[in-house]
Amino acid sequence: MSKMVVYHGSYTIVKDPYVKSGHYTKDFGNGFYCTIMKEQAERWAKRYNTPMVNIYEVKIDDSLRILEFKEMTEKWLDFIIDCRHGKEHNYDIVIGAMANDQIYNYIADYMEGIITREQFWIMAKFKYPTHQINFCTKEAINCLKYRDCQEVIR
Repeated sequence: MSKMVVYHGSYTIVKDPYVKSGHYTKDFGNGFYCTIMKEQAERWAKRYNTPMVNIYEVKIDDSLRILEFKEMTEKWLDFIIDCRHGKEHNYDIVIGAMANDQIYNYIADYMEGIITREQFWIMAKFKYPTHQINFCTKEAINCLKYRDCQEVIR
């Protein structure tokens, strides 16, 4: 993978990112989440009083374990369900579509038996595209080089 630029929505400048872990669960597990879509990072940042988008250059080390979901598939859905249940994985970086709040509501409905998998996929297809890269380990974080931070205008 060549060099690329990624964005992280936050409430502050993040010059030294780290693997965030805790009791909550996210799509691809613990880590530092970014996206290649600046508009999406701006949406993430707007959840805060002082919305900021941090900009990083990334050069991926070829020795890292990378899992990439090029589209929303059954494997993607199962991986997110596992991560949201707290199941750990051994990837350094996970890349793929984001199960935003609406899509996660569909996942929760599927997990509770309210809708079928087929119904999930019908509803999920109509959401705007999303993208996320989770830097899951310290080795993955070392691929990030801070470039700038911009305040987002509301």
